[in-house]
Amino acid sequence: MGRAGALLVAGDVITDVVARHRGPLAPGTDTTASVRRVPGGAGANVACWAARRGGADVRLLGRVGADEAEWHERALTACGVRPALVVDEEAPTGTVICLVDEGARAERTFLTDSGASLRLEPADWSDALLDGVARLHLSGYLLFSESGREFVTVAMKAARARDVPVSLDPASAGFITRLGTERCLALVGGVDVLLPSRDEACLLTGLSDVAEATARLSRSVPLVVTKQGARGALLARSGAVYAHVPAVRAVPRDTTGAGDAFTGAFLAALLEGAEPEEAAARGCAAGARAVEHVGGRPPARL
Repeated sequence: MGRAGALLVAGDVITDVVARHRGPLAPGTDTTASVRRVPGGAGANVACWAARRGGADVRLLGRVGADEAEWHERALTACGVRPALVVDEEAPTGTVICLVDEGARAERTFLTDSGASLRLEPADWSDALLDGVARLHLSGYLLFSESGREFVTVAMKAARARDVPVSLDPASAGFITRLGTERCLALVGGVDVLLPSRDEACLLTGLSDVAEATARLSRSVPLVVTKQGARGALLARSGAVYAHVPAVRAVPRDTTGAGDAFTGAFLAALLEGAEPEEAAARGCAAGARAVEHVGGRPPARL
């Protein structure tokens, strides 16, 4: 599945405010927490993890507010990504408050203000963006605005015309519920690789068994890779699961961006010519590294 060229990621660039607390929140009063402001966004995170291995040409198209455009550009460049950021003069950069319970599972809850990130539109696309590109990856968050859906349609059409394979991560079970599963499935039907989480795969199919859900999705998408966190990943083609890749052990501090880390490492491995099972193994390793530090991106220069 490998082919020479760059990876172009199109998607969200977000400012994450990560608040790590231990135990339940105390309504109506104070809860002690460690609070950090870090660059994030599913699309941007994927690009940073893909560029992590070094040598890969990884590009990112996203939309940010004028308030933080320079900060985000510097952060992406420091991770080895070539950013192409559209500056929105009307909307601020999207912000997500990540509430992370410091308990054993380091689970997180997101409060999301999408801001400029979901305002990417067809006018932001140019077919020249595909020059030298071997794979196009779309963040599923683009599906959750009208302009984003129009953008996805234009980008996928352009990729098809150049025979560039397209991957997509559905991104959010909560947003899928709001959009509607049938509508979401119709929008992702033309991709080559679908990378849902366990919850997203089950939600999209209405099935409670993740293996059955993964198999079902692969009837309409050539390759489905379902991310299961500590349970590893499932790979399916033509209506059947054909591989289970085990997770890599980790002591979680913050699970924010673990799925993005998997996706970025997986796509980078495909670009290098790895088979999907090997690419998924690299994805699991990246996911393990991601949960062991705070924030959704690898540390710069790691």
